[in-house]
Amino acid sequence: MESISAHKSVVELHNVLHKDNVTNSFDRAENQGKRCSFCEQGLSCQLCSNGPCRIKPGAERGVCGIDADAMAMRNMLFLNTMGTTAYTFHAKEVANTLKATALGKTPFQIMDEAKLRSFAGKLGIKTGGSTKEIAIAVADAMIAGINSDSGAELSNVLLFAPKTRIELWRKLGVLPGGPLHEVMDATTSSMTNIDGDYVSLAKKALRLGISCIYGSQIPLEIVQDVLFGTPQPHAVNVDLGIIDPAYVNIAANGHEPFIGAALIKAAHEPRNQENAKKAGAKGLHIIGSIETGQELIQRFKTDDVFVGLTGNWLSIEPALATGGIDVFAMDMNCSPPAMGGYQDKYNTTLVSVSKLVNVPGMKDQIVYKPEEAAAQAQKLIDIAIENFKKRKGKVTNPSSRKQNAVIGFSAEACLGALGGTLDPLLDVIKKGTIKGVVALVSCTTLRDGGQDINTLKMARELIKRDILVISAGCGNAALQVGGLTTLEAKQEAGPGLRAVCELLKIPPVLSFGTCTDTGRIISLVTAVADALGVDPSALPVAVTAPEYMEQKATIDAIFALAFGLYTHVAPLPPVGGAPRLVKLLTEDLEGITGGKIAVETDMVDAANGIEAHINKKRKALGI
Repeated sequence: MESISAHKSVVELHNVLHKDNVTNSFDRAENQGKRCSFCEQGLSCQLCSNGPCRIKPGAERGVCGIDADAMAMRNMLFLNTMGTTAYTFHAKEVANTLKATALGKTPFQIMDEAKLRSFAGKLGIKTGGSTKEIAIAVADAMIAGINSDSGAELSNVLLFAPKTRIELWRKLGVLPGGPLHEVMDATTSSMTNIDGDYVSLAKKALRLGISCIYGSQIPLEIVQDVLFGTPQPHAVNVDLGIIDPAYVNIAANGHEPFIGAALIKAAHEPRNQENAKKAGAKGLHIIGSIETGQELIQRFKTDDVFVGLTGNWLSIEPALATGGIDVFAMDMNCSPPAMGGYQDKYNTTLVSVSKLVNVPGMKDQIVYKPEEAAAQAQKLIDIAIENFKKRKGKVTNPSSRKQNAVIGFSAEACLGALGGTLDPLLDVIKKGTIKGVVALVSCTTLRDGGQDINTLKMARELIKRDILVISAGCGNAALQVGGLTTLEAKQEAGPGLRAVCELLKIPPVLSFGTCTDTGRIISLVTAVADALGVDPSALPVAVTAPEYMEQKATIDAIFALAFGLYTHVAPLPPVGGAPRLVKLLTEDLEGITGGKIAVETDMVDAANGIEAHINKKRKALGI
């Protein structure tokens, strides 16, 4: 089981996939076998026709002359650009949706006007106008920030980052401009014969990380709160057991909430429920999948229409194998490209709702446009009802696989739980009741074991040591489905953290949402640092990504280093063959930004390292 998944539901459905001889991530991972040692160490380059080049004894440089450290850092920088552009694409969609909503052209409405006006005020926008005028101005400001020149300092950094960090970043020459221009600079620098210095390339990565957080992530989450409501704690159901084959089921998958939110609204309309029943179903259900699901469950309470979250990206193929999902609607991120064959086998219809996504063999593409969201949601519902009528064969119903989770811990919600002030949290940290806080911002990968195995191990190790965990990303679903975001999970915590959980009625793992909520977590850390009057690097906090996988994870990690945070990652990043770069990331950087990378694939040893770091910071603060 541990080679497949930590979750029994996924193991059960993998058995179905394997028996049916249907391609799936778990079997494909096994079939890959041993990886190329040059690629694993970052010592392979395929960027020009002189290559592929490999660094080895007797060939210490590529044909162009690049050395091992620069080759590995250049490869990493290229990954960082993709992560930044993905977040920035999302931010642009948010801005466009806000503007269209202000003009009355979407099925959405502004749910948190106070946050809109507060954000506008911070951006220097006059807040005396109408809600419509302010929303349009905020949307325009977001787009302007995204497109601002890399030769000028990004205004959002100056508005939202700690002053100590701004001074340091300016001194180091890494205070960036807007994310699109920083991406242009970094991508161009990654070409052959342009930037061959690993330190210079590393500084450009730091610029990207800072620009991505403040230019894209923080604004997009604030505005999604404005549109769909700021998350507040509430209970939901998760895991594959939420898929009830007696209903017409539409899964909203990806990283953006727009089509999912439109589907939830449309599915509550009596005529759509009646049409589903006329087709022979009990009704119509909307299901959240991976990060789109996280965005939805954080903001929408579940009921008899919106029923919860299935899991993270490795749960997608098992979910389809139930045969109970009629439409799988895919927005801009995380749709495995081999699902086309699932459509006839498991009675589902794949529909891309983003211009970015194309799965070979998918049956339709409805590109999201804010002004057309209501009509697009209705079309998806109509397709799903027709698909339900054509269902054939056995449907696997993992009904017993359903887990309760308490989610919705935004920064505002945390302050609410603390009585409106950070003082109770600061007090228990100063007393040592809670030793510190760790942000678990991770994906899920099969590189070092089964789905979510290491994520759950890491979280359990931390909470039993009285370290509070804040979770986001695909790893958040791991902890939700794994039962660690429940009030009952306090029993797995150490005595100090357990007492805090009992007092505040919170789980030992606080669910913050998606990978884009890295910005939301950073805002909370900034507030704690400001309250204590210290730089973030002085805090007893750390970051762990025990199962990082893709490009968005790498840019989050780079920002954590720029912010001055101890950052544990696993698996081993492809830099092992670059000794000077490894030394920079794991040792020297701590004396520059205060942050460092800690690579460890054993979760107990990784937790030991995090705990030692937190204790060192506590001692330095005299607490």
